[in-house]
Amino acid sequence: MVSLELRELGASYGGREVLSGISTPRLEGGQVVSLLGPNGAGKSTLFRRIFGILKGAGEVRVEGAQSARPIAYMPQDDGTRPALSVYEAVLLARMQGRRLQVSVEDHSEVDRVIELLDMGPLRGRPVGDLSGGQRQIVSVAQALVQRPQIVLMDEPTSALDLSRQIGLQTLMRGLAREQGLLVMIAQHDLGHALRFTDACLVIAEGGLAACGPTGEVITPELLRDIFEVEARVECCSKGIPQLMVDRHARHS
Repeated sequence: MVSLELRELGASYGGREVLSGISTPRLEGGQVVSLLGPNGAGKSTLFRRIFGILKGAGEVRVEGAQSARPIAYMPQDDGTRPALSVYEAVLLARMQGRRLQVSVEDHSEVDRVIELLDMGPLRGRPVGDLSGGQRQIVSVAQALVQRPQIVLMDEPTSALDLSRQIGLQTLMRGLAREQGLLVMIAQHDLGHALRFTDACLVIAEGGLAACGPTGEVITPELLRDIFEVEARVECCSKGIPQLMVDRHARHS
């Protein structure tokens, strides 16, 4: 099964160090991991460094990969050309890094992902005509159609309605379990992190503030020190952990 380990990872922009000394235990396939942190903490930068867009100190160690390109990255801004149809945009992502002719298998894979994400009504529409949430689902499809073993998703639910948010997180958790994927999701919704993810990394001030099982990492102390809120985690009548925010820590 695939695994990912970060060893003293760093990244810089224009000579300014943004991340340094990021080390994690081995993150195993079959689980969903949240990447949490305040705005500007470096979450997107860490994903770019893992994916290889950015260079820097340290090592990204992937073991158990079954392909030369085991990682797919879904950025916040996909940059897809608006004139492309949804089908064309997903097919283009499928062919990324390849010069071979499009095969029947490629078309079948695009069809599979479009059905998986319930995108049938969108398949022929130009990407430029879609809403922000619909474009976000297209970005998810572009990541999944590559059949990755590790999926990096940068705020994949930020533009989605509540039903789509829950549906997508449930789907990704199911894919992780069924296919042995390692799914990493950068997000701001700590309630979703508590409900849908197995572990989390917390980034603050360019370093790793915490790492471990989600329920053990998201504590009142961390919420106060990193996110500046007085809050607690309590389970509802169904045993599902809920984030209860009482007040802003600096304005109490």
